[in-house]
Amino acid sequence: MKDITQKLVSLLKSGYCTPQIARIAKKLQEPSTTLHYNIKKLEREKAVLSYKAVFDYKKIDEGFCTYVLISLSPDEYGNPERIGKDLSKHSEIESVDIVTGDWEMVLKVRVKDQDEYYQFIKNVISRKGIIKIKSLVSFKQMKTEFVTLE
Repeated sequence: MKDITQKLVSLLKSGYCTPQIARIAKKLQEPSTTLHYNIKKLEREKAVLSYKAVFDYKKIDEGFCTYVLISLSPDEYGNPERIGKDLSKHSEIESVDIVTGDWEMVLKVRVKDQDEYYQFIKNVISRKGIIKIKSLVSFKQMKTEFVTLE
């Protein structure tokens, strides 16, 4: 059988998942038509933006997770969205948050290992507008996307 794992993971990460109506209806003890109506309503109201899979990241070669604290240069401080949007284009970056405190942004980065992380920092994060970073490496993730992990 042909191995399409990487293609499938990419699609599942970008929202190619759908709710399991029959399973949810059984759990809630509600008719599937009621459930379908309410899900579509949430989607129309943009309360639900996407459905995505929750992965065991080690099994898809993205087991090295790092939170990157970013300090912006004074000329970028007034418009952090510009750098945030640019950084968001990189597939290694799972989330970009603009924050208050000693740092202006927090990134959640997932790569295979520390060598790949080093290349990522050299090629993506080392840029005009970012004056300082601090990396916090996650040793073990206990919960993600509202799912408790073993």
